Amino acid sequence: MVLSDEVLIEGCKKHDRHMQQKLYDKYSKSMYVVSLRYCRMQQEAEDILQEAFIKVFQSIGRFRGECTLPYWIKRVVVNTALNHQRSKLYMFPMVDITDLNNQGDQANVLSDLCYEELLELVQALPDGCRIIFNLHAIEGFKHQEIAEMMKISEGTSKSQYARAKMLLQAKVIESYGEHYLKRREYGG
Repeated sequence: MVLSDEVLIEGCKKHDRHMQQKLYDKYSKSMYVVSLRYCRMQQEAEDILQEAFIKVFQSIGRFRGECTLPYWIKRVVVNTALNHQRSKLYMFPMVDITDLNNQGDQANVLSDLCYEELLELVQALPDGCRIIFNLHAIEGFKHQEIAEMMKISEGTSKSQYARAKMLLQAKVIESYGEHYLKRREYGG
């Protein structure tokens, strides 16, 4: 029997372990995919997921229903992943790269890749680029929002995103060859 989010929320507010397990079972797979985008290793993504669900259960009493439950949980997972990565980012500071050639959206080479191929390419990005790419391209945050979340300038967010796209494009060429890009450009 599938329980509604409202029933699960009420049960979790009462600290009902059975309802917490049901909520976890319902959303953990999709939220694992979210956490995996911010990490290089499965174990790290699993740790983030577990920590995020602990936060969900601890703060579910403050969920006011202003957005959907899955969206709220996703925000908790993303914030947990960002907090987890933040210390690493300070070891490798993000630099506002102003001399990047903006490649524009010439050939969107990533659209034909399967999810696993894209995930592998994104996971190989340097930490700063990977996080900014995930937040902007996948989660849909604006650069101003990213700047506030990450405590960086908006220009740094934009340049890290541009750098991520360039690195991904280079990786596609390296992995799949120049012919892949040419085929994409000419629709064949």
